[in-house]
Amino acid sequence: MNIIDIHTHGLGGFDTRTTVEDHILRIAELHGLQGVTEILPAVYPATIKVMRENMAVIKNAMEKQNASLSGAARIIGLHLEGPFLNPAKCGALNAMTFLEPSDYRMSELIEGFEDIIRIVTVSPELEGAPGLIKSLVQRGIIVSMGHSDATYAETEAGFRAGATGITHIFNAMRGYHHREPGIAGFGLLNRDVYIEVIADLYHLHPATLELVFRVKNPDRIVVISDSVRVSGLYAGKLAAADNRGRLLGGCLPVTEAIKGLLEKGYEEEMLMKCISENPERYLMR
Repeated sequence: MNIIDIHTHGLGGFDTRTTVEDHILRIAELHGLQGVTEILPAVYPATIKVMRENMAVIKNAMEKQNASLSGAARIIGLHLEGPFLNPAKCGALNAMTFLEPSDYRMSELIEGFEDIIRIVTVSPELEGAPGLIKSLVQRGIIVSMGHSDATYAETEAGFRAGATGITHIFNAMRGYHHREPGIAGFGLLNRDVYIEVIADLYHLHPATLELVFRVKNPDRIVVISDSVRVSGLYAGKLAAADNRGRLLGGCLPVTEAIKGLLEKGYEEEMLMKCISENPERYLMR
């Protein structure tokens, strides 16, 4: 069974903000030690120049890994978390690097890397976002909606433009309101859109996780780690945070998150699909 993490920034002191391909290979090795078989390293928003440098390192690591896999999680592409995001919902990302959606900027960013970019996170409410979503989908790239203050209607417009996912639901997005369900409400209620879930029992209250698994179509739930550089360095930590308490990312590989949910009484077969069949279907493989 393939165990797939479609959203990981790093692990064990290494992350994708690097110019050293061995750092990316080390992330893959560390995930492999946790039973993860495939990963999509996630690139942080930065200047286009820096993001292209990060993508080049991942591409080189993929080519090097193909020659010698040696038990590491296989790098199957990458996830661009931005830069076409809403600064109002930046979370731990650098809002100063966010860009307004445009085909020109998108082409400048991804030219030469189209073959390895599997997912791009976009805020659907931004001016120009629906057109950008259509352009990305036409290039064979999956669009996930996130870091967003989108209303329910704006999210639905993004879905109609071709977006098929929601990035780490409830985190760094407009919350659910009884008169405006927003992007989170759309993610829960639409049976076709996939949702990423950070299932470390910290990013989401246990009752919110229960809500997600009760309401959402179980075939469209994808558990992710959203792990970062410091993940795995501090025993017992469920999430990484800065000195102000702002969440920076998860600390648990997806296999460990699933173990925690099993201890809470969640059904094993359903949970295993969230890290195997569901992400594989999402990636259209």
